[in-house]
Amino acid sequence: MLGGMQALGFKLAEEATLRVLTEDVIKSSEIEGEKLNPESVRSSLAKRLGMDIGALTPTDRHVDGVVEMVLDATQRYDQPLTVERLFGWHAALFPTGYSGLAKVVVGGYRSDTDGPMQVVSGGIGKEKVHFEAPLAARVEQETVRFLDWFNHVQGMDPTIKAGLAHLWFVTIHPFDDGNGRIGRAVCDMALARADGSTQRFYSLSAQILRERKAYYDSLEYAQQGTQDVTSWLEWFLGSLLRAIHGAGEQLREVMFKANFWSQWSGASMNGRQVKMLNKMLDGFEGNLTNKKWVAMNHCSSDTALRDIKELVDRGVLVSADAGGRSTHYVLAELHAVKSGSS
Repeated sequence: MLGGMQALGFKLAEEATLRVLTEDVIKSSEIEGEKLNPESVRSSLAKRLGMDIGALTPTDRHVDGVVEMVLDATQRYDQPLTVERLFGWHAALFPTGYSGLAKVVVGGYRSDTDGPMQVVSGGIGKEKVHFEAPLAARVEQETVRFLDWFNHVQGMDPTIKAGLAHLWFVTIHPFDDGNGRIGRAVCDMALARADGSTQRFYSLSAQILRERKAYYDSLEYAQQGTQDVTSWLEWFLGSLLRAIHGAGEQLREVMFKANFWSQWSGASMNGRQVKMLNKMLDGFEGNLTNKKWVAMNHCSSDTALRDIKELVDRGVLVSADAGGRSTHYVLAELHAVKSGSS
């Protein structure tokens, strides 16, 4: 897969990395039940990577903070992971000092002021404790031990080390909140070290989201069992392999986009048309309709119809159904593939 990335050339490899990092940021937050705006994440990443993707979507401090953490982990993977970096990542995740309505200690270790740190599910009177973290008094010592191992212990398969690093970090649970996201960033950093590359072509967080129940079950079993972590590593390595296999589809999409614009490079298109085609190529959510074109371009219905008709007449888009209000449009090449025509 790394060879495939190199064969794409710099520009396409850059585009593939942007896609994967966008997915990684979004899915890691979604594992914790938090939804981020994909366009804001993509714009924040592109800005920090120095990539020109056209008009940028406005971002906020929270999105920028998550992006900065992921980029620091994957683009500076060869630098030591220190307490200061972990505290910086934590502060970036909680720029207001709050997690929802709860105030958290930002950029510092948790305390046991309100009792032991526990992961609990169920309603009042039916609580189930899935995990109880080490006492706060042990956290600093355990974190220092972890970082020394992470930065210096050699002779271990780097993918095994990535799996152990994630498990160990979330078991220490050094912060009031954000341990899962930071733990996955630590894991991504270890995997970037394993690859020896800043280019990302697969998203482990996206795969974990798809297997979220198995992820939490495997963590819970490892944390409450006999300290035999074999079953956790078996699940982790299997999930990693499935993530890498799935990455082939991402590379095919990048190649399709490149070939698409190569085919239509000589066509005269206005900014609205280029914008909407790029959105479709990047995985447009839902169907493209005249109404959606109007809303996303802040133009009149007549202008939208004219834009779309030009693309249909040129053979860039095709109408996917009979007409009326339900009419929507798809890229001609994708329609040809799905319909089995050449």
